[in-house]
Amino acid sequence: MEIKKKYSNEEVTVVWQPSKCIHSAICFRGLPHVFDPRKRPWITMENGQTEEIINQIKACPSGALSYFMNDEENKESQETVSTVVEVLENGPLLIYGNLKVKDKAGNESLKSQTTAFCRCGASQNKPYCDGSHVRVAFEG
Repeated sequence: MEIKKKYSNEEVTVVWQPSKCIHSAICFRGLPHVFDPRKRPWITMENGQTEEIINQIKACPSGALSYFMNDEENKESQETVSTVVEVLENGPLLIYGNLKVKDKAGNESLKSQTTAFCRCGASQNKPYCDGSHVRVAFEG
């Protein structure tokens, strides 16, 4: 069973899926008063405004962080946006938007928001990035 943790304020609920996290620390660097992995709980919703929390979640490269508005009856967000591809220097290939990923066995999974694909070849979770590019000092 995949772990999902939820953190909420009056307006929004943040969903964290640790198995997807690549520990890029973008959330921490962008909003350290809300996302601090040195603390427990590591997400303190009361330390931020809803809009800034949502904007930071949208920058998550792995999709480990998602959100839903509390007035949407607990439906996780899956905004319809144009697909955008971004190459991170010395890091993963980021795909922003909704997509379907088919693995080598033909299994399909739906991805939304941001998906990080491995470019270094060292990920133990291919085709997805697991942060191994840092360990192997990938350049590209």
